[in-house]
Amino acid sequence: MDRVRWRFPVVVALFAFVGLLAQPTPAKAVPSFAEQTGQPCAACHVGAFGPQLKPFARDFKLYGYSSTDGKPHGPPIAVTIQTSYTHTNADQQGGAARWFAPNDNASFDQGSVYLAGKLAPHLGSFVQITYDGVARTVNLDNADFRYARDASPWDQDLVWGVTVNNSPTVEDLWNSTPVWGFPYNSSKLAPTPLAAALLDGSLAHNVGGAGIYTLWNDTVYLAAALYGGLSRDTRNALGEVPVSGTDTLKGPIPYWRLALQHSFDGDRQNIQVGTYGLHASLYPGGDGSAGRTDSFTDIAFDANYQWIADTKSVVSDMISAHATWIHEDQRLSASNVLSGVNRGGNLDTLRADVSYSIGATWTPTVQYFQTSGAANPLYFGLPAPVPNSAGFIGEIAYVPWGKPNSPWQSVNIRIALQYVAYTQFNGSSNRAADNNALFLSLWTAFRF
Repeated sequence: MDRVRWRFPVVVALFAFVGLLAQPTPAKAVPSFAEQTGQPCAACHVGAFGPQLKPFARDFKLYGYSSTDGKPHGPPIAVTIQTSYTHTNADQQGGAARWFAPNDNASFDQGSVYLAGKLAPHLGSFVQITYDGVARTVNLDNADFRYARDASPWDQDLVWGVTVNNSPTVEDLWNSTPVWGFPYNSSKLAPTPLAAALLDGSLAHNVGGAGIYTLWNDTVYLAAALYGGLSRDTRNALGEVPVSGTDTLKGPIPYWRLALQHSFDGDRQNIQVGTYGLHASLYPGGDGSAGRTDSFTDIAFDANYQWIADTKSVVSDMISAHATWIHEDQRLSASNVLSGVNRGGNLDTLRADVSYSIGATWTPTVQYFQTSGAANPLYFGLPAPVPNSAGFIGEIAYVPWGKPNSPWQSVNIRIALQYVAYTQFNGSSNRAADNNALFLSLWTAFRF
C-alpha cells in the first residue's frame, strides 16, 4: 500500500505538469504528414491528434500519402512515444506482466519511428517500427505502401491504387475497422478478453500481401487483397513474439471490402456503410500432423457518421460515430483431431462508439463492446465454456496543440483518461468488474 500511496500522486503530478506546459497558445502539424501537407494536425484528425480521420485525411490516405503543399521537405520521418499509468480493480495474479507489479504501474508503453509520407510521385508509405516497453521487444508494426492515381472514365471521377501491407484493414479509410478503431491506445498491463476473430487483429503483422482499391464518384469504395502467412523465421526477424507454438497460416488469405459513402448538408455531414471480410486456413499451434487445417470465414459490417459544425474551421466542434459487427464461422477440423474440440463454432464481435470533439481540444468518447460465441470450452480454454465478454469504455482526451497558430511547429501531445468497465469477462459475469481498469496516458508525437 505504501507503493500505491506515493506512485499515483507522482504520476498524476507529472501529467499535470505537462498539461500546464500545454496551455493552448497555438501548433502546426503532427509528424511528417502535417509537415508534408502544410496543414495543422486538426485539419486531418478529429481532436487534433490521430488516428481518427476527417474527410481531408481520408482523401490524403486514398491518394497514397503523397499529396503535398508543393514545397520541398526533408525525409518523411516521425516519432511517437506513449507512457501511462494503469490501475485495475483487483491485483493481477503473478503480476500484470514481467518486470511489473500486480497493480498500480507507471510504464513506458512504446516508442515508434515512422517512415510516413511521400516517397515518389503518386507513391507514399506509412511504416511503423515499434519498441514495446512492456514486452521489451522491437518489431515491425503497421506497414502500408501505396501507389495511387486518378482518372475520368466516361466523365466520372475515379481514384485507383495499389497497396502492399502487413495487416488486413490497415489500408482502410474509416475508423470502424479493427486496425484504426477505438480505443486508439489502451493499457498493455490490464487484463483483456482472450477470444478474438482473425479479422479483429489476430493476423496483424503475421501476414504480408498486396491489393487494389478504387473510389468511384466519391461514393463507391472497393478493395481486394491477397495475403500470405509469414514464416516463423520471418516473424522472428521482424520481432513478433512469441513465435514458437503459434498457429501457422496455410495458403492464400483473400480479403475484400465494399463501402458506400455520402456527404450532404453542405458537406457538414458524412455517412458510410460497408462490409468487409476474409477467409483463412491454419495449422493450430503450427501442428500439421492431423493432415487437415482449421478454417475461418469472417464477414463484417460497419457504419460511420460525422457531423462538422463549421466546415470552414479546422477546429470546429465535431460528432463522430463508428460501429462494426464481425461474424466468424469456425471449421475446426484439425483442432478436433488434435485436442477434441467441437468441430464447428462461431464468434461475434460488436463495437459501437460516439465522440464529441470540442474545439479540436477536448474529446470525450464512450463505447459499448461485446464478444459472444458458441460453447467450445476446450477450444477457447476459458474459465467458462463460452467466450462471452462485454462492457463499456469511457474516455476523455485533451490535445492542446495541433491547431493553427499553435506555438510548437513539430510537436503534439495527447493526454487521455480512460476507464474500461466489464459486465462480463471471458464467459463469466461473476467478478467481471475485477478486471475494470483506469488508464491515464500521455502520447507524444514529433518530427525531425
